[in-house]
Amino acid sequence: MKIGVAVAAAAALVLSACGGGAQPSADGEDVAAGPGASAWGLTGGTNEQIWKGSFERWNEENPDREIKTDWFANDAYKEKVRTAIGSGNAPTLIFGWGGSTLRDYAEADKIVDITDGTADVVSKLIPSIAEGGIIDDQVFGIPNVGTQPVLFFYNQELFEEVDLSVPTTWDELLEAVDTFNEAGITPISLAGASKWTDMMWLEYLVERIGGPEVFKSIEANEPDAWSDPAVLEAVEAAQDLVRAGAFGDAFGSVSADANADVALVHTGKAAMLLQGSWAYGTFLTDAPDFVADGNLGVAGFPDVEDGAGDPANIVGNQSNFWSVSAADSEDAQADATEYLNTLFDDEYVQAMVDGGAIPPTVGAEELIEGSDQEEFLTLGYDLVQNSPSFQLSWDQALPADTAQTLLDNIQRVFTLDISPEQFADEMNATIK
Repeated sequence: MKIGVAVAAAAALVLSACGGGAQPSADGEDVAAGPGASAWGLTGGTNEQIWKGSFERWNEENPDREIKTDWFANDAYKEKVRTAIGSGNAPTLIFGWGGSTLRDYAEADKIVDITDGTADVVSKLIPSIAEGGIIDDQVFGIPNVGTQPVLFFYNQELFEEVDLSVPTTWDELLEAVDTFNEAGITPISLAGASKWTDMMWLEYLVERIGGPEVFKSIEANEPDAWSDPAVLEAVEAAQDLVRAGAFGDAFGSVSADANADVALVHTGKAAMLLQGSWAYGTFLTDAPDFVADGNLGVAGFPDVEDGAGDPANIVGNQSNFWSVSAADSEDAQADATEYLNTLFDDEYVQAMVDGGAIPPTVGAEELIEGSDQEEFLTLGYDLVQNSPSFQLSWDQALPADTAQTLLDNIQRVFTLDISPEQFADEMNATIK
């Protein structure tokens, strides 16, 4: 699909304040909590602007109950919030990805049950997306932005330059890699320094080759589940891409936190990018002319011939979630919960649509239709609504210690320092 819209870069907002929960001191360490509710969020793209706009509106309407905010890059945040939660110094609103980490926090009483206070907002959500914040029939997390399937982004101009169509099968992808290499263009942008970007390739390959049951067995801690033939074949296929020069020679130094992988595509240095749907918002803010000129294309992951997985299945994150810290005061918890229950009114969803985020709400077609981002959002919204399986990102679905081992070993897969069998052995050792 070719995307062409008229956009304007969102103005960068700088909000840095502390209060409630943990407060960073001058040396970066957490100090004692202050009064009022607080939130930590992630920087980058239009999502940051959506969150900041929402907090600004709440603070304007509730000047005596302001929510203070701090903003962090993705990888830095993940390390900081784990430390803060472990020490009881978390912000009132904890940003997360659901999955195993959310369950661990709930079972350890690090976050509170907000079922009673969030009925209004839950009723607006697509049930499969709301489920990502529900543990044992209790609500512990509320989606805070668009649903996030992993998609293929491509530079339409480069494809036209080499006279290629966007690949819909794995064999066509391999042919495209050869063609772009011959033309002196990096076929696929990959932020290998971030590790989780490598993981997206294995997630889709395992899904396409073996179907969703393969990872379900891994999640269920079935013995030797990582030795499933689909996993071994997926690792081999990923390494075939590396050997073919699909990612160029320097992908190991490219960082997703700096949006360097997106930049390689919109500057014409790379033809394709496998990233979460949030990357669309980054294209909008970092390269509005590239998008407006119709040079950005978006598609689903290619089918793998003879694979057991349904080509309609997707991987990624149902959404990001806000949870409420158990360490803060009851007043701060109540304010945070009330804030969450006001999310996803028309203004909030409209901001998501304007920013290119795929709404997690029912009936969003009315706002998507006629919007500047209609083509992209319709594709993503339909994928989410019609997918037989929406597999949560592995590093969020698995326990934190297993996830780190996984990311480290996947990086070794892409540096060709480990064989498929060795990868399976290393990961089987994590099964408890």
